[in-house]
Amino acid sequence: MTAVAKTPTAIKAKQRPGDRVFSASTVFAGSLILVILAAVALFLIAQSVPAFAADPADIVGGEGFWSYVAPLAFGTVWGAIIALAIAVPLSIGIALFISHYAPRRLASPLGYVIDLLAAVPSVVYGLWGIGVLAPAVVPFYLWLTENLGWFPLFSGPVSGTGRTILTVAVVLAVMILPIITALSREIFLQTPRLHEEAALALGATRWEMIRIAVLPFGRPGIVSASMLGLGRALGETMAVAIILSPAAIVKFALLQQQNPNTIAANIALSFPESFGLGTNTLIASGLMLFVITLVVNSIARYIVNRRKAFSGAN
Repeated sequence: MTAVAKTPTAIKAKQRPGDRVFSASTVFAGSLILVILAAVALFLIAQSVPAFAADPADIVGGEGFWSYVAPLAFGTVWGAIIALAIAVPLSIGIALFISHYAPRRLASPLGYVIDLLAAVPSVVYGLWGIGVLAPAVVPFYLWLTENLGWFPLFSGPVSGTGRTILTVAVVLAVMILPIITALSREIFLQTPRLHEEAALALGATRWEMIRIAVLPFGRPGIVSASMLGLGRALGETMAVAIILSPAAIVKFALLQQQNPNTIAANIALSFPESFGLGTNTLIASGLMLFVITLVVNSIARYIVNRRKAFSGAN
């Protein structure tokens, strides 16, 4: 007679009231985010339908909604990309200095000061940009045009006020710099200690150790931080509205007086005086900004998922 093997039964831990409350609250919080996102999307779509279906002659500019929103979408993406190109190298350099080069007595206060930049209101950045930065960069813009004017981005004539898309991009770069720096710094500090010590033990210099151990480990985090900064730059309103002298154009030149406007700044400047179909048109442009931000975040998530941070003992 053969003995029948008994299958082990799983022992479930007794769930306490606190565990149930915590589990239910986390599920509620996660679901609430999805509900809010869906509600915003439905509102934008419902309010945008009249603009999509309207006669092109009734839209501002008289050429239809897509002709109206295309320059705004271009200005939004173009300014944010320039800001990101300026901010990312600076942020990575500052984060590496704080995490791997600066003495501890200097690293903590410097990190605190960088974090404080994120608390400065955007209107203050806008006032600094138009009152201090714009007049100060005019001589530099003139030098760029005289020496690099053959390159289309730096072609003249130069704006005499300095209120250009490049000035806006510099201000946006300063605004997103603390976000990217703070996240990159925390990612670099989480690099497995054994990876760093192994690189140094094999004879690598500090920079070589950072290049072969720290940066590959932090690459997904850098991408995520950069996309968060890009999202902030795409949606920035007041700083852009204060500084920029906008026009409904698509132009890559960075130093000229006529500059493409952004969706957020256009909504902020035009919404108080809009009514009827004009309001629907502005909301429809907001829907386009919503879609752009969603696409950017989806691309960032795809990039991060392609390269997971490699495991290892800390």
